[in-house]
Amino acid sequence: MAYVDKTTSHLYSVYFAPRGRDRMYALGMQVAQLHLSPFDRIIGVIGEAGSGKSMLIKGMFPGLELTNDDEGVNMRPLPLLAQEEESRFYSPHTYHMDVRFELGFSQMHTLVDATLQAIARGKRVVIEHFDLLQEQLGMNADLILGIGEEVIVTRPNVFGPLPADIARIVHKSVRIRQMAHTAEDLCERHMTPEEYDRCEHDDIKNGFLLVFPDRPPEVDIPALEAAVRKDIAANLPVEYVDDQHVSIGGRIHRCTGPRTHVSETGEIEGFRLLPKPIYDDRKDRWLLVGRVGPKQPDLLGHINNVDLE
Repeated sequence: MAYVDKTTSHLYSVYFAPRGRDRMYALGMQVAQLHLSPFDRIIGVIGEAGSGKSMLIKGMFPGLELTNDDEGVNMRPLPLLAQEEESRFYSPHTYHMDVRFELGFSQMHTLVDATLQAIARGKRVVIEHFDLLQEQLGMNADLILGIGEEVIVTRPNVFGPLPADIARIVHKSVRIRQMAHTAEDLCERHMTPEEYDRCEHDDIKNGFLLVFPDRPPEVDIPALEAAVRKDIAANLPVEYVDDQHVSIGGRIHRCTGPRTHVSETGEIEGFRLLPKPIYDDRKDRWLLVGRVGPKQPDLLGHINNVDLE
């Protein structure tokens, strides 16, 4: 039976960039199952520091040793640059490289030559900050992943898109995601311990969802909004503590996405809460809806609009 390439009609797909390591891992597995081909040689990954690139890659390629990630440098020298020293009994199928990081150690032409050597040998290279390398490489990726407020998955052809175009989108939109995550944590700080312990997280465009199963949240929404606005006006510092906590104004707060924040609460723009909880009858849950960024209509049926114009 002849192989049928299911990727030929795919232009792009868009997913919410979820909060937290486990949810990003799960999205990575989903993206790999739906979009990755065994014939892909170059996987381009684009996004700012803290956007979740490493987590998405780990979800897509379990067991792949990243040469560096948010935890620090994992491997030196870069395996991609040491292909001649590999054992004839073992050679990895997939290499990883962070271009922005490696430019501190190697010239661009060295990284280009090593990438071309790897794909000539039938290997796959997962390249973070691919937009910095593509022009010198002289070819586009087989699959591009852009991580900002959303995760964009696209399979370029001769007509594009170019990685620079994806970079412009995600570098702009990640700011909304950072504001939303910080505002979300500020809301949690002012909730009762009982409500905080039972709330979960979900995604929405230009904002966040605090999810309460079974029954509505016992929250005074106007008072909660006023308290968060006061924190924003105080311009409190926001700092990473560890992979489970963030510090806001010197107060430690449990957080599943501690690297995806603004650096000060005063950077949050346009914060507001919808005036009452929303019941999601499809999943039997109650939603506390927060919005950030430029003022947009908060009509329920239009918040997640897809704008293709």
